[in-house]
Amino acid sequence: MDRLRRDWLRFLVHFLSLLLLAKLVWDYGQDRLTANPIQEITLRTGMYSLILLVLSLACSPAANFTGLKAVSSLRRPLGLYGFFYACLHLFNFIGLDYRFDFSLLREDVFGKVHIWVGLAALLLLLPAALTSTRGWMRRLGKNWERLHWLVYPAALLSVLHFLLLVKADIREPVLYGVIVGLLLLLRLKWIKNMVVRLRGQAVKVKD
Repeated sequence: MDRLRRDWLRFLVHFLSLLLLAKLVWDYGQDRLTANPIQEITLRTGMYSLILLVLSLACSPAANFTGLKAVSSLRRPLGLYGFFYACLHLFNFIGLDYRFDFSLLREDVFGKVHIWVGLAALLLLLPAALTSTRGWMRRLGKNWERLHWLVYPAALLSVLHFLLLVKADIREPVLYGVIVGLLLLLRLKWIKNMVVRLRGQAVKVKD
């Protein structure tokens, strides 16, 4: 019970992230995935991945603004779930859409830039996902933080992947791009220090 009170935010992240998968499976079983279920699964898993990645990037700035250290601990599970849905996104594309026919896949996607951009984003997420454990944090030391900066270009490439897929209304991918850009700015040291100072002054005024 004590652990539940202490880690309720982490449990909530796990619950909601897995709920997305449960909803997808349920809709598939109930035949609620539009006339093109494979395309719908691809779209949903891609959006889930992007949203979770953006939320993971927002954890550190949110912790700096609010002073709630517990928020920082959500970065890893959110990032891992983002990577998980990115893998499902790729598996659905290769497995369900092309049925692992790599000769057809090679012919069909060779000139499609958005696919290569999406694959590059996934490859950038891979080392961050593989080294997300506490053991790797100890082994890599300061290099762990440098390595996990790859999540930012991965998120930007994910936004570009989304943008290249959109044929008409680009407002949604542009919005995600702006959010990722702002989160990247908030990671700059002088901005982080300014936020901490402003938060300290606000606490003093409140007291």
